[in-house]
Amino acid sequence: MRGPRETDAYPGGYDAGNEHRTGLPEGRRPVEVLSPANPLWGSNGIAFGPDGRLYVAEFLGGRISALDLAGGGLDVVVPADGPVRSPDDLAFGADGSMYIADLLPGRVWRRGPGGEYTLVCEGMENPNGITCIGDRLFVNEMKMDGRLLELFPDGGEPVVLAEGLALGNAMQRGPDGCLYYPHMVTGQIWRLHPDGGVPEMVADRVDRPVAVRFDRGGVLHVLSLGPEGIVTRIDLHGTGSRTQVTSGVVGLDNAAFDAENRMFVSSYASGGITEMSPDGRTRTIVPRGFDGPYGITIDLGGTVYAADHYRVAGPSAPLPAHPGPPAPGSDHGEAHGSKEGDVTSHLLAPFVHGIVTDGELLHLTSQFGDVRTLDRGTGSLRTRVSGLRRPLGVAVGPDGSLVVAEADGGRVLSVAADDTVTVLAEGIGCPTDVALDAAGRVYVSDERAGAVFRIEPDATTAVVAEGLAAPQGLTVQGDTLYTVETGRRGLRGISLTTAASWVEAEDLPVGTAPRPVASATDAESELFSHGLPGLAPGFAGIAAAPDGSLVVSGNAEGTVLRLTPSERR
Repeated sequence: MRGPRETDAYPGGYDAGNEHRTGLPEGRRPVEVLSPANPLWGSNGIAFGPDGRLYVAEFLGGRISALDLAGGGLDVVVPADGPVRSPDDLAFGADGSMYIADLLPGRVWRRGPGGEYTLVCEGMENPNGITCIGDRLFVNEMKMDGRLLELFPDGGEPVVLAEGLALGNAMQRGPDGCLYYPHMVTGQIWRLHPDGGVPEMVADRVDRPVAVRFDRGGVLHVLSLGPEGIVTRIDLHGTGSRTQVTSGVVGLDNAAFDAENRMFVSSYASGGITEMSPDGRTRTIVPRGFDGPYGITIDLGGTVYAADHYRVAGPSAPLPAHPGPPAPGSDHGEAHGSKEGDVTSHLLAPFVHGIVTDGELLHLTSQFGDVRTLDRGTGSLRTRVSGLRRPLGVAVGPDGSLVVAEADGGRVLSVAADDTVTVLAEGIGCPTDVALDAAGRVYVSDERAGAVFRIEPDATTAVVAEGLAAPQGLTVQGDTLYTVETGRRGLRGISLTTAASWVEAEDLPVGTAPRPVASATDAESELFSHGLPGLAPGFAGIAAAPDGSLVVSGNAEGTVLRLTPSERR
């Protein structure tokens, strides 16, 4: 099965799987793929099309794919380079047209049976839940005080049917003809007649509802966005009884029932498509994996943790204790968390992009502007700093303080144990990642300037290397500094004693996502949308392992890579 993350996009790149590259040029590091590529860039709205295929909206990837459940084929039908920017949900009309809620631009599109696109509506705020009743089209907004509207593809002003939604999302017509939709913030399910009227709450105290779906028997299924994968079944038109099952699918997003009443679910947190039985048992149809990954770190036991936009996750098997690949059939145990194939979800941590281990602590940066610390022993998560402008890379100083790259603020910051913030340097173009050497000196990569700088005690910066192509991830191992050059899809080593530099690896799947790269202005405007985080630029992190290997985020295909040591020319 060829999925959307096709490795053909990277000449000389990888086939998905746990393999080593052979025939390397002298001095290049062998590369092992620790987790297969994720076929979907997250899976959001799903719906069966008139051709019987299951269509999947990939919000992070900016595309829509179609899955042939019988044959297993997965094809991109709405490409990332088309007019649709961030599809979050979809529905099919009576004539076979696909309607798409394009969240960030605030648009709704019609894709006709012949593949032509028509803009139905623009100017909405976070359009998300979308459904059709015959040839009628309804959309709601995922925001506080959101609206539910009827739209008219053939022309006409939208009609507002309801206001005051507390984050609307996936909705559907029920057996009684009413529209059912969640209030995500309040844990309630509401209904409204499609011709208008007064909305009625039909269920309260539902676990974190993100989608409502009716099966073929008219039973309401409410999906939870939490880590347990909870689905609550409510017999609204019978006894009113509730039953709850736990699937273990982290971050459920949407569901669809086929003609045989089989339930298929998607996950915003890990992608994939999963068949879910009434008792909660699951069968993988499309494997789940990483949505990114972004920053990456390794603890002393060899467990790899990746900041994966919606969660902290990592390869299920720790790194080997000694250099070299794991022996075939070896068992390295399993990290705590929810295991999904080759990837383990450790924590739902929305919009996390930077990460570093510190004993039992994990320090995280968030697209929302936060720096947070997770105590893995107690599970407590506390906010250290808030209100920053896209903090990315984070490192731990010799005194236990945190060093943070504030990408959109042009600064490198220090966060003390008492959460006092000190500016170490400012006026940097786009500080992306930070690393410290054995002497405690701070280095920062500047993706925009194509350089790596050392921060001096007087808050000035000294050039360590320049002429680089969009350097992002940064780490120090011994007297060598390594940076991921996303513009050249390679890994560069830089001597901290001689300033010599060399290529350690090439043709890495880093830096390029399927969604077209936005301009700096567009990227900044897309970072937030009506009070909620939107899309974010990619970030290929790197970390040094105790065994001498390096671990890199293969964020262009959703993998984690292990680069084992080799003799340099």
